[in-house]
Amino acid sequence: MKKVYTCFCTDVIHEGHRNIIHEAGKYGEVIVGVLSDEAMIRFNRFPTVSFEERMQIVKDIGEVSQVMVQNDVMYDRVVREIRPDYVIHGDNWLEGPMKAIRDNVASLLSTYGGQIIDVPYTCNERVKTIDDRIKAKLAMPEYRRKRLRQLIEIRPIVKAIEVHSGITGLIAEKTIVEHQGELDQFDAMWISSLCDSTAKGKPDIELVDMTSRFRTIDDVTEVTTKPIIFDGDTGGQTEHFVYTVRTLEKMGVSAVIIEDKTGLKKNSLFGTEVEQTQDSIEGFSAKIAAGKKAQLTDDFMIIARIESLILERGMEDALNRAQAFVSAGADGIMIHSRKKSPAEIIEFCDRFREEDKNTPIVVVPSSFNSITEAELADHGVNIVIYANQLTRSAFPAMQKTAEDILRYHRAQEVDSRLLPIKDIITLIDEI
Repeated sequence: MKKVYTCFCTDVIHEGHRNIIHEAGKYGEVIVGVLSDEAMIRFNRFPTVSFEERMQIVKDIGEVSQVMVQNDVMYDRVVREIRPDYVIHGDNWLEGPMKAIRDNVASLLSTYGGQIIDVPYTCNERVKTIDDRIKAKLAMPEYRRKRLRQLIEIRPIVKAIEVHSGITGLIAEKTIVEHQGELDQFDAMWISSLCDSTAKGKPDIELVDMTSRFRTIDDVTEVTTKPIIFDGDTGGQTEHFVYTVRTLEKMGVSAVIIEDKTGLKKNSLFGTEVEQTQDSIEGFSAKIAAGKKAQLTDDFMIIARIESLILERGMEDALNRAQAFVSAGADGIMIHSRKKSPAEIIEFCDRFREEDKNTPIVVVPSSFNSITEAELADHGVNIVIYANQLTRSAFPAMQKTAEDILRYHRAQEVDSRLLPIKDIITLIDEI
């Protein structure tokens, strides 16, 4: 009997999946792969039920003869293992990033005469309602908040990108790329104090108050599902920080990062060029401990950002602070540098990992941007934050457009480099 293979990355079986199973049954024995959590996260979205539950959902379908685990979005291992005569899938993989998966399958099957069956994608109100409910569940605070900890356990390195509005949140949420036969996307979002202030036309000195910054979080959470890491600057006074922790927790934010400086905030990129005061180990440890005591769930993370390398206080000071802040309850350590070489970051990570194998390490490679995610992961880094690239890329493009409209007294000259507005609004989901 011929073998027909399909793969599901879903938390619920609806009529679209049943249609594929029904069509597959016409050609032979139906074998279904269930995408692993790690592969599903990298390719599609975070599952709302456990992998074991997703396996059982498929096993309960009477027409399915075998269920197997698919550990990668590409089909290489599956095809080598079972050599299916047919691979069946919805025709939504004929274009966009998913076309890379279809091309992969076509290449593999061509080596022995296997065939692809493209089934018309099922799209109706019932299916849309189910998809909308899954998305709504992912966006709920109690599900979103714990997701960063889960990602750290699953992903080799968690990738976060800066967002400062609903539309940049959608870019972080929906951007998927295919490169060299791999599909990838961002895992989390970083709400930066610098970029939030810049978007509002204000200096980055903690002038934009928390109430305003919480509104930015609301704008982002309303249209996205991915976990949020919040830039808490210095955390402010300890008495205020505990309220910030409670509020962020209730909003579904996964983590806050606070830096060990005091007084009027100055951006770290200025280093020693401007006067900056580092908090004492005891003072900052007390702030961390107070924040941890105030939080109501085990999901929320308080991450300590160490400025010793920025302020040229030396590696030993940075390592001593890291150990003290972990002892005070910090759930992670962010180490920062403004040097173009990643050497001191690597040294810190290696030496920290000699003493502490488990506490997550966060880095922001804005200056030392030549190092890859894989290289950072090799040195024990868990989270990489691309902290300001969307803001920095948008500003010169907008400024050039404004200049050219003034120069030519019309918009024709700029039109060729503008994205059609219909392409932008396709990011926005309609209810």
